[in-house]
Parts: sequence; structure tokens; C-alpha cells
Amino acid sequence: MTQRVSITEVSRHLSDYLNRVAYEGAHFVLVRGKKPLAELRPLPRGRCLGELPGLLHALPRLSQHEADRFGQDVESVRRKLRKQRVRSRWAS
Repeated sequence: MTQRVSITEVSRHLSDYLNRVAYEGAHFVLVRGKKPLAELRPLPRGRCLGELPGLLHALPRLSQHEADRFGQDVESVRRKLRKQRVRSRWAS
């Protein structure tokens, strides 16, 4: 839940607000008077490249039948694309 808080309050207790953002995921809208000026919120977290092998390992596996059917579908699409006439984007 987003809380509105005055800039004066945040400046007096900045470390407390930063800790709440870092450890609780809190989100604050900083206001001056009644006008919202800024947000104090956690940055979005991405994944590290080192996590990639574990993520790939956790993906569901295709059965042999599913893999064969997928390969057939890909080949079918490739054959159809080869037969199509390529039209120039620059032609009028």
C-alpha cells in the first residue's frame, strides 16, 4: 500500500524510510504541502545471469512425441515459407 508522507518527515528519518523500502518493500509518495513530488520505492529486481542454468533446468520438458511433433511443425512452416514469393518492402 502506498503511503503519502511529507518531505520534511522523510528528511528527518531518512534511514528509517530507506530501511522500510529495502526490507519491507514499502512504497511512499513524497509530498510538499499537498502536492505529490516524488516516489520512494524499491527498484525492480531482475535475475542474475548466474541463475540461468537453474531456471533452464526448472523448465518443463517435452516428451519425445511432443518434441517430434514440434520438429514436424517447424519443418512444415519452413517448407511453406520457402514456397512464398518474397516481396520487396521497397516496391511500390
